[in-house]
Amino acid sequence: MISDIVIVHHPVSVCVPVNHLVTLSVRAESTSDLNYQWFTDDECEVWGETKADLTIKARKTQCYVCRVNNHSGNCVFSDWVKVKVHDIQTAGLPAQWQGDPHIVINPTSLRVQPAANVTLSCVAYGKPAPQYQWYKNGLPLFNETSDTLQIDGVTVEHKGSYLCSVSNVLKECWSDAAELDVVLNDRPAPAALTASDKVALLIGNLNYNHHPSLMAPVMDVHELANLLQHLGFRVVSLLDLTKEEMQAAIEKFIQLLDRGVYGLFYYAGHGYEHAGRNYLVAIDTPQPYRPENCVCVQRVMLKMQDKETALNIVLLDTCRKWCNQGGALSAIRPQLPKGNTVYGFATCEDAEAFEVQDGRKSTGIFTKYLNKHILEVDKVTHVLEKVSEDLGRDQLVTDKQAVEVKHTLKEPRSLADPVHTKGHTRELHRREACWRQANELPKKKRLVFFCGAEVEISFSALFSNVLVVFAKVKSTGLRTQDCTVRMSSKPTMEDMFSGSGTFEEVDSLMSGSSCNSDCTLRLCGLQKLKHYLVIQVDLHFTHTKSLLRQTESQKLAIGKPLVASCDLFNRKYGATAARQHDAVAATQSMDKIASCKGLQKHPMAGTCRPFTRKAECQAKVGVTRWNQPEENDENELCQAMNAFALGH
Repeated sequence: MISDIVIVHHPVSVCVPVNHLVTLSVRAESTSDLNYQWFTDDECEVWGETKADLTIKARKTQCYVCRVNNHSGNCVFSDWVKVKVHDIQTAGLPAQWQGDPHIVINPTSLRVQPAANVTLSCVAYGKPAPQYQWYKNGLPLFNETSDTLQIDGVTVEHKGSYLCSVSNVLKECWSDAAELDVVLNDRPAPAALTASDKVALLIGNLNYNHHPSLMAPVMDVHELANLLQHLGFRVVSLLDLTKEEMQAAIEKFIQLLDRGVYGLFYYAGHGYEHAGRNYLVAIDTPQPYRPENCVCVQRVMLKMQDKETALNIVLLDTCRKWCNQGGALSAIRPQLPKGNTVYGFATCEDAEAFEVQDGRKSTGIFTKYLNKHILEVDKVTHVLEKVSEDLGRDQLVTDKQAVEVKHTLKEPRSLADPVHTKGHTRELHRREACWRQANELPKKKRLVFFCGAEVEISFSALFSNVLVVFAKVKSTGLRTQDCTVRMSSKPTMEDMFSGSGTFEEVDSLMSGSSCNSDCTLRLCGLQKLKHYLVIQVDLHFTHTKSLLRQTESQKLAIGKPLVASCDLFNRKYGATAARQHDAVAATQSMDKIASCKGLQKHPMAGTCRPFTRKAECQAKVGVTRWNQPEENDENELCQAMNAFALGH
């Protein structure tokens, strides 16, 4: 007969990705009924968790313990266990993962000088949490049983091949081997490459007014923004911009660039190419396209170069179908040979780029593999080469899409290079203020209603122009029961996701923040906001005495949140002057040609209909996206030259 409580099975520690469902279990025996209560390491009860099994969505690393007691007043505690959480976006788990060790970070080879300090890392998921054992040249290293191997003051004796064994009760696996090379060299090691700052502008267009809508840019932009933040970038991410909004956002982005800065521009959406120039299609572009409707990528790069940045990267997940081949060449001046530019194209010239749906989420195939490799500490062009190799093995786009990389790098610069601000403090403060303007959230607010109920309003940003408002009833008061909350905004902000087929994906992005809210309001297209935003909170409740259903309302002014504070709609740019300058330049150029060879009339640009299809895993016919672009600079110049010819 068991007189006391005996725990026969303790919970075990685990290591899992963020938002993974984890179940901790304890089993005990006693002569009487048992009660359970789980606690965290901050001595807080896990509310409502009074069973032998605790199931949680792992959001941060935390320790847990379970108290088991019976009706005789006896109690015992289980072992403390740790739920270790890693937010590693590129580490996908097998679909039917059972908890066996899954390595997500392998140690990397290093070439160092004597006396350097070296850290090798190996991180793995596992249920139970995996154990580690480091090896050098095939022999185990005594007492090196953590996920990192630290070697301080490296000598020649440390040179060799290192790897790590990772195991739990289910399986043992091995990391990649990392070669540690100790270089004996009297010459000082070259100074590490650094950035004075890192800034990125990400634009995704999906809901087109006159063209087929896309689905992939939502998740592509969101995931890439998170990864770039891990690399230390200041990120502005925007969805669904008109032509003028795109140009205004680019101008704000250019303001963040300066000497020594790493600048990255990413675009996902419709696009095309003509005469070596790439053009991005805004959501308000009509059919057929007009000269003023598209953004020229090369103009963006030239503005980036003019800022004397240390590294300029343009990543385009868009088509490059050739259009208007009969038009005149662009008068855009050639790029400068500064040796600091990198272009990563989702596809090669005169080809299409694809997005894919695998039943879980939509993604551009290029960005899918880009996100897989972008955190790697490697020269940025080498990272893009790995993206190209992975995409080349994807059977969905065999002989249809191939990544193209163009660059003028003279140094092995990496997106993971550290930021050193010494000597750039004043510029850093200016950029910080400009960047924060586009990313600052309203502060959390608690509203007290006349009936005594209290509602907490909090905020989260899905993108720099998409704000999510959460409402939570914190207390009901003595006169209310069955409280519910509804919210609306003035002015009303259109939900850009309502027609894109991305409800489930957007909801998945919000799940982490909204799990405890009673009401959620999504406010999109904040770049269009011209006046202060007001949130109306309606509290519906039943009066405890009269039992009548009643409503009370309060209004909360939150100003211009996120990118709304930048007033992109007020952009004043010299587009007319630029077009006139290009036309004059073209006329003068044709004058010289006519004096030598006689003027040949150039035909007007004809209609071209490139298309982008959507690749799918299922055996279905792809959906065709038809565009009808007429490239802007070239058409304007073509019209100028034809007018000149008619005058002669």
